Amino acid sequence: MADASAARAVARPRSGAQYAIAAAGYTADVASVGASLRTLRHAADGSTARDLVVPFDADELRPGYRGATLAPWPNRIVDGRYAFDGASFQLPLTEPARGQALHGLASWLDFAPRIVEAARVVLAAVVEPQAGYPFRVEVEVEYRLDADGLTQTVTGRNLGDDAAPWGTGPHPYLVAGEGRVDDWTLELPADSVLTVTPDRLSPVAVEPVEAHPEFDFRAARPIASTFIDHAFTGLRAGAGGAGGEASGASDAASHLVVLTAADGGGVEMSWGAACPWVQVHTADTPGAETTHRIGLAVEPMTCPPDAFNSGTDLVVLEPGAEHVAGWRIAAR
Repeated sequence: MADASAARAVARPRSGAQYAIAAAGYTADVASVGASLRTLRHAADGSTARDLVVPFDADELRPGYRGATLAPWPNRIVDGRYAFDGASFQLPLTEPARGQALHGLASWLDFAPRIVEAARVVLAAVVEPQAGYPFRVEVEVEYRLDADGLTQTVTGRNLGDDAAPWGTGPHPYLVAGEGRVDDWTLELPADSVLTVTPDRLSPVAVEPVEAHPEFDFRAARPIASTFIDHAFTGLRAGAGGAGGEASGASDAASHLVVLTAADGGGVEMSWGAACPWVQVHTADTPGAETTHRIGLAVEPMTCPPDAFNSGTDLVVLEPGAEHVAGWRIAAR
């Protein structure tokens, strides 16, 4: 019995190998499966550390896409079908209830370490050619902590002989402080929203937020009971707040989303021009109180939903080419 207990004690956690990094009052845990951000906490001036993202346990099967790295596409491909370079492809429907191919192919890959330091970890995995995506693309993910918070940088490299469609983004659920999404205030500097069908969340049209005032958070206001699972664009550039310029940005200005709790504390996320889109989701799971609206998903994206079909902001990786995008999460 003792030997069996010892075997269980050293068993590999369900979320894969674990990497802990720390710097300047921040701590983070990264899990190798999906290069997932498992925890991010901050303690200011000796105070108790608080969560900046919804965490999950090392030996827990990661809940959905919480903290995962999304590649080689973020969000949905409608019906899992697309055409590229004169050929048609069918992907597995990983969101069967809606009949969509959701969030890429990297989220359950086991990423291997390349660099492991006290405040920085770099992991990599290869998306091998497969049904629906016959391209070989390496996904390299860096997490780095410093006084400005956590920076994540994703690099896609085409290792194959053919051009490959590419997109990426993260999937953190931000936590402003005490309470739930309904209790927090959101500032989202986006002029346009991508409307979607109510049943499958398939894209319909990009429209000004003035036409949909429930999604207009250009001036900070409470989220309250608003349901959001939409992509936004027309992002206004700003100074970047504490986050400054995120890696992969092509200019010094960053887009900035701020989530604030009732006590004035909060969390912000910033990124540069490499991500002209952001998906925001209020994490609605009616009937499941342990997960219902406990965090706000903020997902900077290099392209919108269904970009493999629309071609909007789609990155085409030529053989040997790479693409870099990054974002930063910081305490307020």
